[in-house]
Amino acid sequence: MRLQVVLEPSDEGGYTVYVPSLPGCISEGDSVEEALANIQEAIELYLEPVEDDWVAEEGVLVRELVL
Repeated sequence: MRLQVVLEPSDEGGYTVYVPSLPGCISEGDSVEEALANIQEAIELYLEPVEDDWVAEEGVLVRELVL
């Protein structure tokens, strides 16, 4: 999977980084490398399924896609 991330210099130093295609997926780091490592972890957590989030109604088909 390929995602674009945006790194913006922070007023306090370092970088704020976010993923436009994943609303609310944001992180930061003191360097570009640290910011990229932190956003990668944030993306993994963002995409991690949480079983409590959704319950399928009877008769609904649920499939898993691997990207």
